[in-house]
Amino acid sequence: MLPRIARPAAAAAALRRGLATSGPNNAKVAVLGASGGIGQPLSLLLKNSPLVSRLSLYDIAHTPGVAADLSHIETRATVKGFLGPEQLPECLKGCDVVVIPAGVPRKPGMTRDDLFNTNASIVATLTTACAKHCPEAMICIISNPVNSTIPITSEVFKKHGVYNPNRIFGVTTLDIVRANTFVAELKGLDPARVSVPVIGGHAGKTIIPLISQCTPKVDFPQDQLEKLTGRIQEAGTEVVKAKAGAGSATLSMAYAGARFVFSLVDAMNGKEGVIECSFVRSEETESPYFSTPLLLGKNGIEKNLGIGKITPFEEKMVAEAMSELKASIKKGEDFAKNFK
Repeated sequence: MLPRIARPAAAAAALRRGLATSGPNNAKVAVLGASGGIGQPLSLLLKNSPLVSRLSLYDIAHTPGVAADLSHIETRATVKGFLGPEQLPECLKGCDVVVIPAGVPRKPGMTRDDLFNTNASIVATLTTACAKHCPEAMICIISNPVNSTIPITSEVFKKHGVYNPNRIFGVTTLDIVRANTFVAELKGLDPARVSVPVIGGHAGKTIIPLISQCTPKVDFPQDQLEKLTGRIQEAGTEVVKAKAGAGSATLSMAYAGARFVFSLVDAMNGKEGVIECSFVRSEETESPYFSTPLLLGKNGIEKNLGIGKITPFEEKMVAEAMSELKASIKKGEDFAKNFK
């Protein structure tokens, strides 16, 4: 089980705090890919938060318009748009947190891995700029495939001699949000009071919901548990199919991204007991990167809380995820080593 501090609604409360009307409000946040399907609603949620004092929006198109639109909202965060590679250094200057949702979305029939060639280059280019212009910032990667884009980010930061594994996060929060929602639906609970850790990676069978560690405690017959687990793992595809070629999960991803950023900023502001799962450099398993609950602090990861006690069904999922995880990680590392 997770420590007491992680229990019901801690992260949902962080999101509500992030959207409340008062609180610490000094974080300088950049969104790279701010004009896209995730970037626009994510920027809106960040602009609405008292935790954010400056919002720097970057993309290769439309950012002046997005920034102008958001700047009219009656919250104190200043908003500025930056357009194209020549304006990226200025966008990143002085940032505390950089969130990267840039990239192409999935279409029906595509896996997250099919996005690799396009998104790998985008992430490598953007994180190279981060390593040069805001090496101390917290880097939050949303761009898929996260199982490969986090290793890419790490290798880029190593190349520039500024690597700190405690400050590089793969945002897997949507898996947790979905698990909480689906469990709540099945049990007639308030989703804001449900907390399901999701470990592993952020694609298909590497997504491992630990229903046995759910707060409050829930029980499902094995057939229902397997169906629920499958739905959590394939929930992204559920949205891709429902949108019928018009994109992937953007609004729920923006919500999840904002939730993670607000938790991170809370911890950076000195709030104790802030826990989120994230895909990070890890020694918890044989996979060099792995998502587990993390205690966050002023400097990023304060402590990896590990996997904890799990059931034989969950142990089997961890074992079965390893080969795919390691292959995706190696693919990212190899790409980064050859990236110019």
